[in-house]
Amino acid sequence: MKREMLTTDFIDRAADIYDDVTGVVAHDGTEYTYAEVNERVNRLAHALSDRGVSEGNRVAVLAPNTHYFIETLYATNKLGAVFVPLNYRLDPAKIEYILNDCEAATVIADYDFAEKVQPVRDAVPAEEFIGYEADRIDGEWTDYSDMLDGQPTAEPERPDISEDDDASINYTSGTTGDPKGVVRTHRTESWHALVLNQHMEVEDDDTYLWTLPMFHCNGWGHTYAITGTGGTHVCQRTFDAADTFRRVREYDVSFMCGAPTVLNKLIQHYRANDGDVVTQGERDVRIATAGSAPATATIERVEDEFGWRIIHIYGLTETAPIITTSNSPRRIAERGRGIKVKQGSEALCTDIRIVDEGGEDVPRDGGTIGEVVVQGNQVMDRYLNKPEITEEAFTDRVAGYFHTGDLATWDDDGMIQIMDRRKDIIISGGENISSIELEDELYDHPDVLKAAVIPAPSEDWGETPMALVVPTADSDATEQDILDFLRERVASYKVPTGVDFRDSLPETATGKIQKYELREEYWKEQERMIGQE
Repeated sequence: MKREMLTTDFIDRAADIYDDVTGVVAHDGTEYTYAEVNERVNRLAHALSDRGVSEGNRVAVLAPNTHYFIETLYATNKLGAVFVPLNYRLDPAKIEYILNDCEAATVIADYDFAEKVQPVRDAVPAEEFIGYEADRIDGEWTDYSDMLDGQPTAEPERPDISEDDDASINYTSGTTGDPKGVVRTHRTESWHALVLNQHMEVEDDDTYLWTLPMFHCNGWGHTYAITGTGGTHVCQRTFDAADTFRRVREYDVSFMCGAPTVLNKLIQHYRANDGDVVTQGERDVRIATAGSAPATATIERVEDEFGWRIIHIYGLTETAPIITTSNSPRRIAERGRGIKVKQGSEALCTDIRIVDEGGEDVPRDGGTIGEVVVQGNQVMDRYLNKPEITEEAFTDRVAGYFHTGDLATWDDDGMIQIMDRRKDIIISGGENISSIELEDELYDHPDVLKAAVIPAPSEDWGETPMALVVPTADSDATEQDILDFLRERVASYKVPTGVDFRDSLPETATGKIQKYELREEYWKEQERMIGQE
């Protein structure tokens, strides 16, 4: 038989089977059982319904990692409405664009970020503005907690929705233009959570610490997976290294996620305290990482010094994100943990191919580069209001596959390794140079805290690599030291032209370095950037 796959199944299961289990620990330490979480979800659903939210309406949320983010997601979907999480690092202009693009009917904002909505209220279609701790927000906002008071805890009347109905719209970062709304259905969200459960080894006794922004791909799907499996969410509003270690110990955390920049900040804090940091409670800790490949040195430090186990996954907002993982005990035993720098093999029920310009599979030789294309039930339905871009994304090199824009190799085990974005590959004198390869080597240098490699203009070669480095606090490394270090490790034509030391590098909320901004600095005097149309 066929049964519709709905995101509400995850909260329904938690409330039915794990009603007496602590489901959510708020940032301030308040604990809610899954029965209490579900009652709060129902009260919010009734309150939103009273304010006109119904099937198909878009409810936008601008909030850090909080219990009410989780509540809003499920309350919205119980009403058949569409959940739209917003990146709290965006400026008001981008938020205005998104609220208009998705035609949000209701906006719920946290007191720390509502100031980004306030100046654009009159320019967006939303009529309801709800604030968490509204007394701390300038302007007229309905208080979130007051709105729940007096509402029934019984289940709201649910519309007859389909698994193919929209469940959420997640917006891309928009670093090269306006953000794109990635439309995800109940089916794609459900499939992703099930795939994630398999490869992240999620169990009902897991305690999950929210260091990853919940807004990003709905927290990589952990808002669903942890809930439906009966694990415990521990909320941390925004990432802080010292607080992360504290919460890991206090709540005996067993699982979390973090981009490589998060791992590096944890390492930095650990070393700044001379290793005098208790890194876990009674249970072993595993941490999933994605966004960009973790450097070999980062993996070794986290696993050897913290005693944590790294699980490397890969994907995009459009793919929920997980489509590959290198979490393969069999292969690690055979080939060593060095394979963890690879993005890994295709996830369950997912078809990954690496194809050339003509759409043909490249050889599985670990060296030939092609574009990653994917089919899977977790892949997005479409880009909102962008049919032409959607069509191109699914037909560019090979019809019927989503084109990621990432360039990779794959080996005879089917394990892929991302070499670069199509726009980030450096073509110097006709030679293809992977910025990721150079960044991996840079992270092996003991004085490098963060690194990015970008193309810089060259009269002789068209473009050449340029290394941008944030040094460690106690570093006395010079440009020549860094270049000599690389010369010992990579072919001479790959060695960067120079090293630009920086105090910081621009990052997205999930820790990806925004290379587009860095490239613009070097190419602003040029008529066009190499590789651009």
